[in-house]
Amino acid sequence: MVDINEPVIWIKNPAAVFAQNCEGGVVIQGQKIIEIVKLGHSPKTQIDDTYDASESVLLPGLINTHHHFYQTLTRAYPEALNKELFPWLKSLYKVWANIQPEMLAVSTELALSELLLSGCTTASDHHYLFPSQLENAIDIQVEEAQKLGMRVVLTRGSMSLGEKDGGLPPQSVVQTKEQILSDSERLIKTYHDNQEGAMIQIALAPCSPFSVTTDLMIETAALAEQYDVRLHTHLAETIDEEKFCLEKFGLRTVDYLESVGWLSDRTWLAHGIHFNKQEIEKLGQNGVGICHCPTSNMMLASGICHSLELEEAGSIIGLGVDGSASNDGSNMIAELRQAMYLQRLRYGASKITHQKAYDWATKGSAALLGRSDIGEIAVGKQADLALFKLDELRFSGSHDSLAALLLCGAQKADRVMIAGQWKVMDGKIIGQDESELISRHSNAAKKLRQLASA
Repeated sequence: MVDINEPVIWIKNPAAVFAQNCEGGVVIQGQKIIEIVKLGHSPKTQIDDTYDASESVLLPGLINTHHHFYQTLTRAYPEALNKELFPWLKSLYKVWANIQPEMLAVSTELALSELLLSGCTTASDHHYLFPSQLENAIDIQVEEAQKLGMRVVLTRGSMSLGEKDGGLPPQSVVQTKEQILSDSERLIKTYHDNQEGAMIQIALAPCSPFSVTTDLMIETAALAEQYDVRLHTHLAETIDEEKFCLEKFGLRTVDYLESVGWLSDRTWLAHGIHFNKQEIEKLGQNGVGICHCPTSNMMLASGICHSLELEEAGSIIGLGVDGSASNDGSNMIAELRQAMYLQRLRYGASKITHQKAYDWATKGSAALLGRSDIGEIAVGKQADLALFKLDELRFSGSHDSLAALLLCGAQKADRVMIAGQWKVMDGKIIGQDESELISRHSNAAKKLRQLASA
């Protein structure tokens, strides 16, 4: 319900907008969009405040559906450079095992801030690292998201298959099935909000086939069904993973997913690169969604997602920046550009338009998270909006403003609104001392390296 006592805001006459019949802007009251204004028209609603958007490109708030916030602490890490997924992970697991609670807090704050400044209003994080000192990791992330006012879907990740049992991660970062399921249930009961406009949601996310047991996958799916929450994991990112599944389970990745009860529209997968035609059809028929992570896939030389075939089969495609150690950035508007260009290598420019990239990062990503209240500029949707200006050298000479954001390489939003509240103004997060955050985060990263080297 809209509170009629809330002030009414008109974001007026944007230079361009990613929405239909909205050239005159949008009207917001409380958390919601209450009116769409056509070109040359004025709102029917009485207006309390007007923002002149004539120099801004207006987008629905971008939605990031796969990330690892803690990895901002190990960007450009020397021992992990120039490696593919499995050796890259092995070089970093022993570092990440030393992360302390205050390090997770500041890395979460920095990752969310970086996303917010890039026009992202909703972020999903896949946190699967729970060494003994970090058992309340998700609670820490909830607190940081609430401080910033970001909308988040925090996934309770897990690793239960350590090296001694044939998995990839060291024993110091794995937990028992009982620990994982108990904490998963606690987090759902404590934080998950299934109402329209929810700011905090919980999903369940065993890390990957090479780091969790079959029993955990099966019982996590049952728990998600019981509490009506979503399921998330990495799948089919590399050929190494495919070989692991064949050797360990005697199954290819999608057959394994089916065997543990995960082939459903409750599930969205990170990466989803190495599928054959039959697997693509099976995923689509069951409504399994895919988060495409282009920069990470390029950095680790993993491959290119078959996005259009997956969509044609029935899967939803969204976007994610992935971990800041396999991307080295948390910039959502930049990720759209990467998605557009990488996918053009597979499908050509006429099929992968800038509009397609915007769709993936808005409506597509919202659908991956099971959300119908975000991802679109329309009456009744949440007022999650990002405005970008074209006043930098990089945009000079551009003619189509919506296309220019991606083609000319936009990096930063001028204004961002979440649930009807301005969070970014003039390219700055309201109330944040950015230099102080960088200092705290840099010190935490240095301390982590020292602990890992000790």
